[in-house]
Amino acid sequence: MEIKDIVGIYASTPQAKALVKSLEKKSAKTLCLQGLVASSAPVFFASLAKKLKRVVLFILQDADEAGYFYHDLTQILGDDNVLFYPSGYRRAVKYGQRDAASDILRTEVLSRLSRVSVSSGSLYIVTSPSAVAELVVSKKRLDSRTLSLKVGQTIDIVGIEKTLREFDFEETDYVYEPGQFAVRGSILDVYSFSSELPFRVDFFGDDIDTIRTFEVESQLSHDKLEQIDIVPELATLTEEKIPFLQFLPDSALLVMKDYIYVHDTIQRIYDDGFSSQAITEQLEGKTEVEQEDIKKELKRESQLITGSMFTDDAAKFSRIEFGSESSILQNSSLKNKSWERLRFNIEPQPLYHKNFEWLEKSLEDYLLQQYKIYILADSEKQTKRLADIFKDQKKDIPFEPINKTIHEGFVDKDLRICCFTDHQIFDRYHKYSLKSDKARAGKMALTMKELQELEPGDYLVHVDYGIGKFAGLVRVPQPKVNGTSGNGEQGYQEMIRIVYQHGDIVDVSIHSLYKISKYRSNEAGEAPQLSVLGSGAWDRMKERAKKRIKDIARDLIKLYAKRRREKGFAFSPDGYMQHELEASFLYEDTPDQSKATQDVKHDMEMAKPMDRLVCGDVGFGKTEVAIRAAFKAACDGKQVAVLVPTTVLAFQHYQTFKDRLKDMPVRVDYLSRARTAKQTKDVLADLEAGKIDIIIGTHILIGKRVKWHDLGLLIIDEEQKFGVSTKEKLRQLKTNVDTLTMSATPIPRTLQFSLMGARDMSIIRTPPPNRYPIQTTIATFNHEVIADAINFEMSRNGQVFFVNDRINNLNAIAELIKKYVPDCRVAIGHGQMNPDELEKILMGFMNYDYDVLLSTTIVENGIDISNANTIIINDAHRFGLSDLHQMRGRVGRSNKKAFCYLLAPPLASLNPDARRRLEALETFSSLGSGFSLAMQDLDIRGAGNLLGAEQSGFMEDLGYETYQKILSQAVTELKNDEFQDMYQDEIAQGEQITGDDFVDDCSIDSDLEMYFPDTYVPGSSERMLLYRELDNIENDDDLTAYRKRLEDRFGPVPHEGEELMQVVVLRRVGKRLGCEKIILRQGRMQMQFVSNPKSAFYQSKAFGKVINYATSNVRRCNLREKNGKRQMVVSNVTSVDEAVKILREIDKND
Repeated sequence: MEIKDIVGIYASTPQAKALVKSLEKKSAKTLCLQGLVASSAPVFFASLAKKLKRVVLFILQDADEAGYFYHDLTQILGDDNVLFYPSGYRRAVKYGQRDAASDILRTEVLSRLSRVSVSSGSLYIVTSPSAVAELVVSKKRLDSRTLSLKVGQTIDIVGIEKTLREFDFEETDYVYEPGQFAVRGSILDVYSFSSELPFRVDFFGDDIDTIRTFEVESQLSHDKLEQIDIVPELATLTEEKIPFLQFLPDSALLVMKDYIYVHDTIQRIYDDGFSSQAITEQLEGKTEVEQEDIKKELKRESQLITGSMFTDDAAKFSRIEFGSESSILQNSSLKNKSWERLRFNIEPQPLYHKNFEWLEKSLEDYLLQQYKIYILADSEKQTKRLADIFKDQKKDIPFEPINKTIHEGFVDKDLRICCFTDHQIFDRYHKYSLKSDKARAGKMALTMKELQELEPGDYLVHVDYGIGKFAGLVRVPQPKVNGTSGNGEQGYQEMIRIVYQHGDIVDVSIHSLYKISKYRSNEAGEAPQLSVLGSGAWDRMKERAKKRIKDIARDLIKLYAKRRREKGFAFSPDGYMQHELEASFLYEDTPDQSKATQDVKHDMEMAKPMDRLVCGDVGFGKTEVAIRAAFKAACDGKQVAVLVPTTVLAFQHYQTFKDRLKDMPVRVDYLSRARTAKQTKDVLADLEAGKIDIIIGTHILIGKRVKWHDLGLLIIDEEQKFGVSTKEKLRQLKTNVDTLTMSATPIPRTLQFSLMGARDMSIIRTPPPNRYPIQTTIATFNHEVIADAINFEMSRNGQVFFVNDRINNLNAIAELIKKYVPDCRVAIGHGQMNPDELEKILMGFMNYDYDVLLSTTIVENGIDISNANTIIINDAHRFGLSDLHQMRGRVGRSNKKAFCYLLAPPLASLNPDARRRLEALETFSSLGSGFSLAMQDLDIRGAGNLLGAEQSGFMEDLGYETYQKILSQAVTELKNDEFQDMYQDEIAQGEQITGDDFVDDCSIDSDLEMYFPDTYVPGSSERMLLYRELDNIENDDDLTAYRKRLEDRFGPVPHEGEELMQVVVLRRVGKRLGCEKIILRQGRMQMQFVSNPKSAFYQSKAFGKVINYATSNVRRCNLREKNGKRQMVVSNVTSVDEAVKILREIDKND
């Protein structure tokens, strides 16, 4: 059943008919709808959309309420005729910080309103008092600054460019932000302020052929359009401004909860005006003329309306109020005027707080009274979960699932229906999203792109030659072969030029781009030593690293083989309690999280002992996976040990586990230095007697004093933080106990592949979708901002982290806080304190003995306090992106809105990098939004921790990505030499072995023309990004998608580009056939196979296929051995395409 069907029920109610009739007759100026509670209001108004052929403006109490109301309407009506009209400012108006993404939504509303006609049907606009309080441009001014284009129109592209420049649009290579445009050949990309997505206009001569919108991040087309309006930024215009209500047509209808509240809020915003601090911040670093303009602009008279102006404008329109009736009765001016009342008999959805027995009883009562029950959820999975719980409890409760959700459920007693939302039943946080989120993505996409780009002068590492400097892309002439063009003319190849010590140059072809990586190390700012070509130093260093890696890998492979032979305990499948526990998770499961949970449970149900590693960023839900696994083990009567590195973490995990499992029949306890001797003794006795199911503790858990009753599962958190001796003891414990290890340091992909043989991995990459975004604000250091933030947090009984990276001025800041917030309890913590003292302070903060924890960066090491929802970071410009992201991830862990204040000098005085870093963080408030890149420096730490200290030294010398490449080479070599017998066994068992197992990578050498011409893709940094992306493609579907994207952005792919794309396929199939190198020169293809002639590869089917092909094509192929290396030469191969066809044919041969 659809949500529209519920709306249909409301459309035929007597109240709906009476309301439409009253508006048509204009019998009453004001209507009062009494009893519309929870989300019944948006549902009721959505049912009237077809009948009310007019503009309806909904003014809700605040921005969040408006956001949810808008969400409910769009769930039902879609977003074509429902618009959101936000305030143009970030935070409160008085701080004067404009928000470009909100301007887009405002401009979209204005340009839609200027086109509204009687025939255009209903248009719903949702807003809040702070948005209505701002003045907007007049209709006349808007029309003069709109450029309309439609398909089939004949217009000169140069003329359009001229108009856009007059509108202050900026020309760029690629469009990422509103107010930019780009021209590439016959394609014009432009980002108007009236649309959430930018437009791509394709010309045929002077005719507009197609118009499409496109996504900023991927730059790919989205929807086709017939006509568009391009509008510049209106917020900066100061003349001819009018109140928003004067923009509405006369027939418009105003809907609000409480008219007096709206009036008072608007007046309050006007009275507050703009704070002096906001004005000084904006004047910083501007010329005198600009300063005058800003002063004029930040006058409240030129930006805001008063309460009485609102009253005058609102008097012209019909009005509906649906708050509690008293607001109308109190308003004496309305007593004698005409107003009518319509009554509804609706109650909000009861709160069940995850108590399923109560829920079942309550639903059974409703069913007895002949109510119909609808359960609204975002995904079918949720409603299915609920049905499973009822089924497990042997209850038959019929309900209609609806796969769209509203913000708050309700019970309508007149219509006898219950619309219950799944997030309220399960106590989960519900989030709304606005269209402006897409516009914010542009800034982030740009920052991320700049992090990836290689600029001339950057340091690179080439696997074979060492560290050099990037000198840009160069085109190297290449004589064409007579066979291809007939007259030996000149061709070109695009190469990457790298400069080494003493000015030596190496040109690397773009299809061996995968051998190159950007040099990144822990020591920011220090230039690495350039390698000397031909000195052998680089090779020696590589060999040393490889030898060490082999030592580690050897142990891992042996351990793995041993575990495969061990027998463990097979747990039984999930029961209803497991379902109930999983359904009551506060957040929605992400696909990664569900997969990790499934993998862990599957491993536990197998007879061989589990050894799984779960990696994921802070706050991505690893602990939840652990809780579910622990509960599963406890259900089978086994004990669970959770091992953590610090006392603080032990206490924290204990609280988390206890809260999640509070209604379940399991006992959770913890052991650490924080417990007294008597408590410890009791816990140990209970543990031995089997009275404790789940025990959490530091390394005490694996000491001699601990005796287990029946240990079934070991969970290790942050394994990389334990010392060597602890790890040794763990190894002995681990051989036949199921083990689950968790790590927050993201572990790089290539490391995963190479360690894949040693343990199973689950990676959680996606953040939970309905976590609160963390509202992030950049401000200068001043007591107003700090006091505001702390007072607000204390007013809702929360706590604040204050991070300051210098120890010497911590006390001064503590004094400042006490001076301006006298009742605030401040604790100071830093790394130079005595560990016990620091621990006491952290425990005190967790127990809510303090309001503010003032500390150096120790906050980021795993403390997680759900009550701390504001973090203030002083001198934020001194931190790297990932540090800031990690620290910000410490707040916003509960279902309260969280705030992050980045205090830095005025933006104008920062260097561009620091400024962009802070702005990117401010625009991207949700977790995990494209931050995988900012995690690169964390990857460095993560990999170092995983492999031990001596390895991080090599990583410094070799550069991080190169180190990974050497690692995978080392593992391949081990498989080829020492562990060959493993393959021999597998071949004997009839398992398929391909060349992939023996070859680390297949390199290509060629004299064919393969590159993207600069006339096709302008800008060498963009070409580099495309080359790198192409280089990472691993299957045909991805390649097809890549080609589609190119055609979409740049037009048809030229011949040289097509050849380049085939190289990827050639390398992949070549590797599968065991080729270490393929040479395409002078019309011939030479394939060089695995270099170790004794390799098991030569007994495998893969090599059998090559021999079959050579014997059936004797004239064309020549199979030979040269200097102990086996190779095959195939004649007349003139293009990459042809080479791929031959390899595919060989591969098909069975």
